[in-house]
Amino acid sequence: MTADRDQAAAVAGRLLEDIAECQPLVQCITNFVSMDISANALLAIGASPLMARAPEESIELTKMIDALVVNTGTLSTTAVRAMEVAATAAHSHGKPWLLDPVGAGPLTFRNQAIASLLRHRPSIIRGNGSEIIAVARLMGLTQDTANPRGVDSTSTHVEAEASAIKLARHCLCTVAATGAVDFITDGHASIKIANGSSLMTRVTALGCSLSAVMGGFLGVAKPLDAAIAAIAIYAIAGEIAAARCEGPASFRTAFLDTLYNLKASDIHARLKLA
Repeated sequence: MTADRDQAAAVAGRLLEDIAECQPLVQCITNFVSMDISANALLAIGASPLMARAPEESIELTKMIDALVVNTGTLSTTAVRAMEVAATAAHSHGKPWLLDPVGAGPLTFRNQAIASLLRHRPSIIRGNGSEIIAVARLMGLTQDTANPRGVDSTSTHVEAEASAIKLARHCLCTVAATGAVDFITDGHASIKIANGSSLMTRVTALGCSLSAVMGGFLGVAKPLDAAIAAIAIYAIAGEIAAARCEGPASFRTAFLDTLYNLKASDIHARLKLA
């Protein structure tokens, strides 16, 4: 089953208003490169970022937050422990959480950390095409190989679709494989969003901050709706901002401004499905 465009636009518009009203508190254990823009993107949509990562605080924090985002971009033994404690606490207390498996595939320590985190049942797995293929392979669901260039994807959404569906069904979660076309699935329903701008790949950590924004929506909605809304809003904001800037530096500023000012009517007018 594929989601309908008008239905998707309506969901995204409604949830954008819900975030502004509810102001969900989102804990982000993310990489150091993305902390600033992730926090600012969450503030722009009306959510409240919490960038605390000390494992000693995680159990107490879990009682306060509405959603957790875990990003494996800059790993260390200490970071992995913080992620494990937070994900365990989130699952135990019924709090939704998102895993962004940055760099999955070629590195043993990283793969082991991701596999361990998956045991705690994320509500959403969000990665680029190569990362989604790599995680599905890590779980024994596919023999397909991905060859990421650093943390950048070399796989298209078409190549990632089968892996995303298998991973969603196996982990009983929503999977979002993002790229030039974004593919979102819960293993049964699926949607392809075709908005965005190539300038979004020229600003570091915009992908990671998408995961943070998706965590904001996860704090007020079911996983599939949260993933659809976050990607629709994020990609449309990128499209609008790109028309108002001269390059990556001005795009970063224009993007945050656009995200802050985006309205449900913009989503209805601009959302494109592939």
